[in-house]
Amino acid sequence: MLSNLPEALSAALELADFLKTAGTLTLNERKLIVNQAIVLFEQNYVHLPLKVAMHAVSPVQRLRLMSARLDRQSAATMDPEWRFHSELSDIFHSVRDLHTNYLLPDPFNGKIAFLPFLVEEYHDAAGSHYVVSHLRQGFTALGFGPGAEITHWSGIPIDRAVDLNAARFAGSNPAARHSRGVESLTVRSLRIHRPPDEQWVTVSYIGTDAVKRELTEKWQVVDNLPPIAVDPDAVSLDATVLGLDLGGDEVARARRMLFAPQSVAQEAAVSATGEPQGSAESAADIATSMPGVFRARSVTTGSGTFGHIRIFTFSVDDPDAFVQEFIRLTGLLPQNGLIVDVRGNGGGHIFASEFTLQTLTPRRIEPEPVQFINTPLNLRIVRKHMTNPAGIDLGPWFPSMDQALETGAVFSSAFPITPVDGANAIGQRYSGPALLIVDARCYSATDIFAGGFQDHKIGPVLGVDDNTGAGGANVWTLSLLKQLLEVPTLESNSPYKDLPKGAGMRVAIRRTLRVGPLSGTPVEDLGVTPDVRHQMTANDVLQGNVDLLERAGQLLAALPMRTLLVTATAGAGGNVAVQIQSANLDRADIFLDDRPRATVDLVGATTSVTVNGGPGAASVRVDGYSGGVLAAARAVAL
Repeated sequence: MLSNLPEALSAALELADFLKTAGTLTLNERKLIVNQAIVLFEQNYVHLPLKVAMHAVSPVQRLRLMSARLDRQSAATMDPEWRFHSELSDIFHSVRDLHTNYLLPDPFNGKIAFLPFLVEEYHDAAGSHYVVSHLRQGFTALGFGPGAEITHWSGIPIDRAVDLNAARFAGSNPAARHSRGVESLTVRSLRIHRPPDEQWVTVSYIGTDAVKRELTEKWQVVDNLPPIAVDPDAVSLDATVLGLDLGGDEVARARRMLFAPQSVAQEAAVSATGEPQGSAESAADIATSMPGVFRARSVTTGSGTFGHIRIFTFSVDDPDAFVQEFIRLTGLLPQNGLIVDVRGNGGGHIFASEFTLQTLTPRRIEPEPVQFINTPLNLRIVRKHMTNPAGIDLGPWFPSMDQALETGAVFSSAFPITPVDGANAIGQRYSGPALLIVDARCYSATDIFAGGFQDHKIGPVLGVDDNTGAGGANVWTLSLLKQLLEVPTLESNSPYKDLPKGAGMRVAIRRTLRVGPLSGTPVEDLGVTPDVRHQMTANDVLQGNVDLLERAGQLLAALPMRTLLVTATAGAGGNVAVQIQSANLDRADIFLDDRPRATVDLVGATTSVTVNGGPGAASVRVDGYSGGVLAAARAVAL
């Protein structure tokens, strides 16, 4: 966390001055980077067959051609470094995969480029509109504030400028590309994308006073907020179970720093005191120990008052603590309906996303299975980590990969990353109806969460775009791959090399598949299609999502409201007194230590029953049914 945010922001450099510090890669260093990219794409990239087919691209051939050109160059004749970064970035972006990245070296690492305002899109009968939604604190311009409508971007009609921007950024489907095109108008991660070509932008706008004006602003460069999660390069179980859109995560942190500095201060206060902090946005928000992760509040709509919990990221280092805070916050919200809002969430720890699903449904959670692509190098890595003291167990994938030479299978067998027991250890904690809000910037672990929400029929998925971002993979860094191959015993013929000057690469290593009705369908490029579509309105963009939440309230109000609360007390001789408070349930099955012990009809608001499970029973689970269908469940410890 930056210790002094205003001071850090005041140190921002103009883009032109920042770029004077770049450009130190030698010719041999460039060759090394390109050759490592070839290794990743040929031997590790799980989506290569899909991407070649869906997008008619050939990244490996382009990299070979780039390598051949470098071989013909000398130190005196080599291209400018910006052209090298541009071409290599373009090759990575050609596969439209936000998991598979070329990470630019120093001085770009950890930096963002920004303009002092945000632009968002809304729709009405006249079509799309692009308006200013936020200003950086302290920035003013005549008539330029929330609601000012952008008409042209450096002389280009704004809708065309967004399309051109979208083509430059790697979205897996049209909705994802368009969303990235809007987002990257004013904030960009220099770690993921080459710097803007233009050093300043001229914006034509209709001001809040209805007067047409122009504004010229220079791109600025500053250090971003540091990540708050797992070290992706460390040899650990956590590093191998990440599903994160790094670019989206970088931009989300930058947006907090630039346009919501109060949330950064709030997070610093939690870190200093260890106490949950209330939101700086609203006194009605529930205090949380994870202000950069959650925002929880009650929202009043025309259909009733419901709980609303925003999950900004799954990028945490303790998935169990994440789930417990989610349970605590939702327990303090209205129990008659919950809006789970994951818009803009680029993912993170896959355990955090899939462990959370169980708290919202009585059904047993089936985590999404994943597959490696069968290559000799992937087989070497998996063989080496069939069992590992660090907890990295790739053993389930080994037999099918070892047989691939004989079977010709492209992919390994599919097994879940998330432990099935962990995904079902807690069970349902919120028994009211739940609804999920998504957009095209939901990616990776958030795609997995949204897919699981839909596949397990937890509730309707309400989308503000046609799809989620469609990032269906587990992602590993080049540094992690190198270490996994070379430890615990060094392999002298490792193809992996350390990259120079802080450069890096990430690759989609295992692809995810849907479960339930869409079992076996890949998440990549397809994403999650919402059950209900809502186009963002001016009131949504400028008045706190009021129309979106109103639509969510209407959907929740139409769902059956059920209640199931359980208390249990151990008595003499192995007897357990169970008290059940219920609504809109007609039957309950009672289990002690997961063994069935009784079934009772639920008549009235409270039902009491004594069951015998033998001395030493540790837990009670009650499954509630409505019309013969499992509708709620609750487990308690004795």
